[in-house]
Amino acid sequence: MRAPPPRGRTPPRPIGAEAELRPVTALKGVGDALAQKLAKLGVETVQDLLFLLPLRYEDRTHVLPIGALRAGDRTVVEGEVQLAEVVFRKRRQLLVRISDGSGFLTLRFFYFNAQQQAQMVRGVRLRCYGEARRGTLGLEIVHPEYRRADGEDAQQTEDSLTPVYPMTEGVQQGRLRILTAMALDEAEAQTVRDWLPPALLADQQLPGLAEALRYVHRPPPGADLAPLADGRHPAQRRLAFEELLAHQLSLRLLRRDIQADPAWPLGGPGELARQFRAALPFSLTGAQERALTEVLADIAKPSPMLRLVQGDVGSGKTVVAALAALAAVEAGFQAVLMAPTELLAEQHHQNFERWLRPLQLPVALLSGKLTGRARQLTLNAIASGRDVPVVIGTHALFQEGVKFSRLALVIIDEQHRFGVHQRMALRDKGLGDGRYPHQLIMTATPIPRTLAMTAYADLDVSVIDELPPGRTPVKTVVLNETRRDEVVARIEAACREGRQAYWVCPLIEESDELDFQAAEATHIALAGALPGLKVGLAHGRLTPTKKQAVMAAFKRGELNLLVATTVIEVGVDVPNASLMVVENAERMGLAQLHQLRGRVGRGAAESSCLLLYRGPLSPLARQRLDVMRATNDGFEVSRRDLELRGPGEVLGTRQTGLMQMKVADLMRDSDLLPRVQAAAEVMLDRHPDNIGPLLRRWIGARDRYGKV
Repeated sequence: MRAPPPRGRTPPRPIGAEAELRPVTALKGVGDALAQKLAKLGVETVQDLLFLLPLRYEDRTHVLPIGALRAGDRTVVEGEVQLAEVVFRKRRQLLVRISDGSGFLTLRFFYFNAQQQAQMVRGVRLRCYGEARRGTLGLEIVHPEYRRADGEDAQQTEDSLTPVYPMTEGVQQGRLRILTAMALDEAEAQTVRDWLPPALLADQQLPGLAEALRYVHRPPPGADLAPLADGRHPAQRRLAFEELLAHQLSLRLLRRDIQADPAWPLGGPGELARQFRAALPFSLTGAQERALTEVLADIAKPSPMLRLVQGDVGSGKTVVAALAALAAVEAGFQAVLMAPTELLAEQHHQNFERWLRPLQLPVALLSGKLTGRARQLTLNAIASGRDVPVVIGTHALFQEGVKFSRLALVIIDEQHRFGVHQRMALRDKGLGDGRYPHQLIMTATPIPRTLAMTAYADLDVSVIDELPPGRTPVKTVVLNETRRDEVVARIEAACREGRQAYWVCPLIEESDELDFQAAEATHIALAGALPGLKVGLAHGRLTPTKKQAVMAAFKRGELNLLVATTVIEVGVDVPNASLMVVENAERMGLAQLHQLRGRVGRGAAESSCLLLYRGPLSPLARQRLDVMRATNDGFEVSRRDLELRGPGEVLGTRQTGLMQMKVADLMRDSDLLPRVQAAAEVMLDRHPDNIGPLLRRWIGARDRYGKV
């Protein structure tokens, strides 16, 4: 029989995952109302408090003499009230003058009540914290934090740096500091377990969890704030390593689970592919052949393919996808391609129809705008399988009511615009006879290797890093919008020579809030300035029929100039278009600008992209435009985009939720990624029981990974 704990001592709480999942209401002073407010910060358990890390720190560990105070200092001062008065200078305010014998300081309050005013009497000693600035009466602090520092209210200075946490309405910094202190005490009592094995920590030269948490929440006096501010202190790196490891493991487990399922092996003589390639007016590049070989090898296996094909705009990913689809069709199965927008789905449908019609293979288009009897007929044809071996569509493909017949290959275009859940939903729709479809993911947003190895750890990656022969680099020019007349003249000259041009505007119509040139107004202005040219207009508010008619007319050469919103960012292929003008380019991201630029340079003619901006330029906008001017390499553009905007924007927040990290930063911590991958192997092979709690700690209820 176990002996009872000694009298006066609280028995230790359970160690392990159960203790870590204790609700935050288990802490003293936390009721349901406060818990609801904390939930807005992502804090639902006691453990969550430990991983709500400070944004910055304040040094309140020593009192600075007022005489040594300088403008811009954020510090603690202490002095005796000499004078307090309410004055009216544009607005009512309370001025309190304090002194410590070395100098004087004014405390200025714009918001105060009668009780506060009554406390500020001559002789009261105050300890204050805030930022000193120059005022009309000398140095002053506006709305300092303060408390009495005489008699029973006198207190010692802080024994650690003071953390400043993310805020939400109704939860003050003081309350968060008290709660994190309670959580830290529990962590040091071993109620929060370190799920990284000691040997792994030793190999990686990382501190233990409790030590790292104590340091980041309560750095000692004299701690170097520079590495803490940069997120590069060993304690922060320890937590970043663990978070990256959790995300890596979640994706690896997804891959393991998916590939444990059976799939239809798609192999055959390749007769359809032979006929298809013979009809193409070009030969595949070496990079396309390499990617295709990898794809065909994957789909020939009885386990589901999970492969990402990434390549720059115009590198020929869609042809590789078409050849993979033909392998599925030849084996007697269906293939489906999902695109993020109606326009891109329509473009894919046109391409596949043009390619597969000579092979007597129908291609269906299913989008959200297809309704009524036409939609039902399409759904019936898809469900039969015999009539429609290849299906193109938007997210409407995985809606209820859409059924496939022997779906063996799922192709996802522009993966970053979808979420993993959507990809999994389409995969689950393909379940038939106990087998799942292969997955081929495509993106024209080249992803730097460090980001790809983290965000797409569940996928094999093929890179098409070679443009088709005859493609000439696009010359990019950055111009102030004051030179608009020169640009119009250049368009007229290009069109007179038989070429075509785009003029891209961010908005459809004028906005009271934004000074963007709107597409409709620009269309009217350009049509008037270029009376001898045919100017078309395309934007997202046109009906699909009208929009398609405009695009088709431009592609046939019936329009000289197409004024459009960014609907043409993806999916438009007009080899005769050699000039692109982008209005308000300073307002667009690098990835979008690069995609737009990719609409020209698709033929043999020398092409240009003119980026018009309205000054003055912000430093970030200037950097973006400089990158566009300096390189046509999509991988380099993406790398710089990652530096400037961060991974959340580059991948899209829908991707996996990966960018909602609490501690890690993929740019800053990219050097950890090879070590994280190695550690993931160790955890999977030797410590599988530790993985579940580790995922709950960092990913929690955000279960994004399908079967995980």
